[in-house]
Amino acid sequence: MPSQTVESLVPGGKATAAPPLGPALGPLGVNIGQVVSDINKKTSAFQGMQVPVKVIVDMDTKKFEIKVGTPPASALILKEAGIEKGSGNPKTDKVADIFIEQIIKIAKMKESNLLGNDLKAKVKEIIGTCNSMGILVEGKPAVEAIKEVNGGKFDKEIREEKTELTAEEKARLEEEKKKLAAEIEKRRAEFEKTAKDIIAAMAGKERGEIKAKLVEAGIPDKMIKELLPMEGEAAAAGAEAKPAAGATKAEAAPKAEAKKEEAKGKEKKK
Repeated sequence: MPSQTVESLVPGGKATAAPPLGPALGPLGVNIGQVVSDINKKTSAFQGMQVPVKVIVDMDTKKFEIKVGTPPASALILKEAGIEKGSGNPKTDKVADIFIEQIIKIAKMKESNLLGNDLKAKVKEIIGTCNSMGILVEGKPAVEAIKEVNGGKFDKEIREEKTELTAEEKARLEEEKKKLAAEIEKRRAEFEKTAKDIIAAMAGKERGEIKAKLVEAGIPDKMIKELLPMEGEAAAAGAEAKPAAGATKAEAAPKAEAKKEEAKGKEKKK
């Protein structure tokens, strides 16, 4: 029997008949409202994430089958960690902590997409993803957590496929998240002070020389770009400020206009 397949990305639990899903299903003669309702039931666990779905329609009977994929492992990790994005500097800035039960839950959800031969190997794959996102596992960097998995520390949880957390454990993770955020802010303030001190002390020197000193001091690249603009950017900024030395750009504009008007007046008098 002929069939047609519609593939789409939908918000978990919140698909609608609006584009792109509705218009694609319309010509196939299925009950769009029923399809949308079934999709939302199947994707309700992925609220806040984009979920790949396939709607396979039998063109003779108009019966349909819905196949739901899973969001990327990184999106599932963010959801479990309760954060919107990973760390911009994962080596030093850790943004959240999650328990092994949450790792097991994600490994089971992504089971068919992971390369490991068993759940233990798949758990290590998910922990590896945490490493690049600046997310701790059981309070430790991902590399150390993988060593603990290899050493058998979590064999019982993996064997029993534990995926649920107690209310107390969830509360502990929230506190840890706040603590990590405070540490990041403190570290950023320290880096910023050090960077500004270096820039002030090396005033007049070549940008490359100043940058090398900042890198040597361990200042993050993103902060270096913020505090030490490229020569072209600095020149452009200087050119904008030039017409009114000692004044802001906003103050300079009216003065420039006034000079133009004055020049026009003199020309008319002549």
